Amino acid sequence: MLCRTVWPDAPLGVAESTATRLTAQPGDAQRKLRAYDTEHYIERPPLALGALQSLPVPGRLDIGELELELHPATGHTVDGMAIVVPWAGVLVCGDYLSPCETPEGHTTDAAEYRATLERLRPLAQAAEWVVPGHGAPIKPGRALEILDAHLAKL
Repeated sequence: MLCRTVWPDAPLGVAESTATRLTAQPGDAQRKLRAYDTEHYIERPPLALGALQSLPVPGRLDIGELELELHPATGHTVDGMAIVVPWAGVLVCGDYLSPCETPEGHTTDAAEYRATLERLRPLAQAAEWVVPGHGAPIKPGRALEILDAHLAKL
């Protein structure tokens, strides 16, 4: 959602479940982000969600003649989404497979978190790069090491 600070007029693409949650709880995401910013002494303009583009998860999203693959990534949150960019060999996996964050204290449902890790396994194996939400992009081998370590912690 922080992309709103860079592209304030572009629609924000979110999983259908996220669009439903944001619509049902207006202002909640902004309040939580402001509280986080205050706690961590971060100064930035207030978040404005703007228009939401609800994306089918699981599903695909056309980008001109190319397409993204959208995969469910629940367990960290109730409405997570991972994105495969096939033409670039990239898996963007949100708050999973992070080299600097572990699942402890970051799960809404441990069984769902484990299921997401197993769904991510073949996607990471097929990728050239894995981009977690926290930490630098990593190679698939390292992502799979982290995946197995996180499964063991759960």
